[in-house]
Amino acid sequence: MSTVLSVDNLCKEYQKFALKDVSFRVETGSIMGFIGRNGAGKTTTLKSLMNLVHPSAGEISFFGMPLKEHENEIKQRIGYATGGVHYYQKKKIKDIIDITKPFYENWDDNMYMHYIELFSLDENKKLVELSEGMKVKFNLTIALSHHADFLILDEPTSGLDPVSREELLEVFLDIAAKGVAILFSTHITSDLDKCADAITYIQKGEIIASEKTEEFANAYRLVQITEAMTKEQNDKFIGVCRSKNGETGLISSKDIGYFEGAQAAVTDLETIMVHLEKKGGQA
Repeated sequence: MSTVLSVDNLCKEYQKFALKDVSFRVETGSIMGFIGRNGAGKTTTLKSLMNLVHPSAGEISFFGMPLKEHENEIKQRIGYATGGVHYYQKKKIKDIIDITKPFYENWDDNMYMHYIELFSLDENKKLVELSEGMKVKFNLTIALSHHADFLILDEPTSGLDPVSREELLEVFLDIAAKGVAILFSTHITSDLDKCADAITYIQKGEIIASEKTEEFANAYRLVQITEAMTKEQNDKFIGVCRSKNGETGLISSKDIGYFEGAQAAVTDLETIMVHLEKKGGQA
């Protein structure tokens, strides 16, 4: 695998928020989930990758080329989509496409029609007539119709029903199998359980993990907390959550030896994320 995207020590300062030395890599044909709670810095990072936000420090390179020096060339090879469409609301889909496609050297009308049919989009409808879910599909159709080598997607499954989300994840898997890399942010971590090869986790503007999904998940175990827990065991909890069934604590897998006899289970991305945020996210 070759590196499609390199982000090194990316910084951006606002009055009440800052990206701090954000660094990660995305490889050819891989699907990377970008996770973190609201306000953690996901959208700021993704917009920085498109030069829609101008970082105060750091380096961004696509396909081995610095973004600053090769922006136009790079953007011909990138598909970018957000969770909604907020332009040309009273224009028909086919009219928006006529305006948009001349910007892309590799626009493919056949591919465009493939996704129009796959997503059941009506070219004669105006954007204002579409549901939020259908707007997402339209935005993705544009991103997928010019043979992009890399997709940057900000909440791409937002507003979609479960069946449509499943269909979209299958599209992601198909195009990744052809060598296209995908970076997408989402709050629906179950989607990442199904398709993501790697996870980058951002909290309060800092990357606290960027690794293979399996490695990230295997680094933790979930323990049911009981009154019999010792102080030593309680000190090993990274984060604690409460439900009607009692309290659970997240531990590092390397600390499993402290919990002999206790029920320690493998868990999913959502549970790990929620427990990490309860503690402050120190992985």
